[in-house]
Amino acid sequence: MKSVVKNRKANDWYVSLVENFEAKLNGKDNLFLKDLRKSAVGKLAAADFPTLKTEEWKYTNLNRVLNKEFIHAASVEKVELTKEDIDKFKAEDFEYNLLVFINGIFSEEFSEVGKLPKNIFIGSLNDGIQSGNEFIKNYLGKQIENKTAFDHLNDTYMLDGAFVVIPDGTVLEKPIQILNISGHPNELTFNTPRNLIIAGQNAQASIFFKYVGIEGSKYFTNSVTEIYVAENALVNVYKIELEDVDSYHIERTEVYQKANSIFSHYNFTFGGSLVRNDINSKMDGENIECHLNGLYIGRDDQHFDNHTFIDHAKPNCYSNELYKGILDDKAHGVFSGKIQVDKDAQKTNAYQSNKTILLSKDASIDTKPQLEIYADDVKCSHGATVGHLDETALFYILSRGIPEEKAKSMLITAFAEDVVSKVKIKGLKEKLNHLIFEHLNRVEV
Repeated sequence: MKSVVKNRKANDWYVSLVENFEAKLNGKDNLFLKDLRKSAVGKLAAADFPTLKTEEWKYTNLNRVLNKEFIHAASVEKVELTKEDIDKFKAEDFEYNLLVFINGIFSEEFSEVGKLPKNIFIGSLNDGIQSGNEFIKNYLGKQIENKTAFDHLNDTYMLDGAFVVIPDGTVLEKPIQILNISGHPNELTFNTPRNLIIAGQNAQASIFFKYVGIEGSKYFTNSVTEIYVAENALVNVYKIELEDVDSYHIERTEVYQKANSIFSHYNFTFGGSLVRNDINSKMDGENIECHLNGLYIGRDDQHFDNHTFIDHAKPNCYSNELYKGILDDKAHGVFSGKIQVDKDAQKTNAYQSNKTILLSKDASIDTKPQLEIYADDVKCSHGATVGHLDETALFYILSRGIPEEKAKSMLITAFAEDVVSKVKIKGLKEKLNHLIFEHLNRVEV
């Protein structure tokens, strides 16, 4: 495995790869992407990746990501997978439309999209770009502010991702599973999925992102997801991060909501050596609801960093946020959640809670809930708790003759239930309960 040359900045390395990356595209690039890349690569060259001195990253040491020379997966030999491989990765017990991406590139061969109502588009961002889709020109990258070097990196190497358009008044009956498979058996690769989800007025849809890795691979997923929720629309987004234990995952999710819309995000993190989730929502209209729910379960020396930001820009809106962590061994968690209530956002109701259980004396959490309020007629609260399993409850269960490991599993189940119970897809809820115990090597109850 290569290490970055001493004193060489990581962004210099990624900029140096651009020429070879474009050559490998063999003319399949188009003018729209070329223009985006030309602008982005200059910004990447001028930017510095965050350090421990960067306020929003001060609890996350990025050396384990930035000291490796990853090569874009599109620049190396294509990974060949079979239908049996795909079936093993997806393995969900509910009906859905399926989009498969291998190292960030759409696989039409393995994707399965059924008959859809008129004007719905579920497919590849690259296909949309190549066809000159007006939604992409009008929406892609329009709401992202305060970009980091990771955002410029995604802009520079953007090739493909999920592109979903749910037209006005359309209800999508089956969820969409977006399966991202990453890794390479012989190369240290990175990939840059770029997802764009647009829900029109009165539209309803559920989107399920799943990130998995090819066993034994070391890779870096640098993803950006943009979600637009129009007036009266309802969108549920589920994310399960199950990548290889030696992988790295950094994603920015940018949500823009209009009046009377409801958006819910369910974020479940299990895999990866270092994972950073940035989830930002701008509530730009009245009577909006935004729900952010998360569960992160770490073991060994995994590092999970969850940053959320909800901007209440208009009055009469409601947000509710619940993030829970279960950390074992030497795992380290970070939660930083900020709620901003602008001066015009009177009658705001906003609630935030972060709770963490440490299963070992070496596990740790840094938590930073924040409220920034510029209006005076609001109801807002935030809080954080950190502790171990309830000794009194554990003693009570043990006194009933239940073995210790099973008793601890029962308490872990009860702790996670607040988040898991909010999941609206039954088959997914059952899958999550299995994953909790599988990841912690605990007895399932």
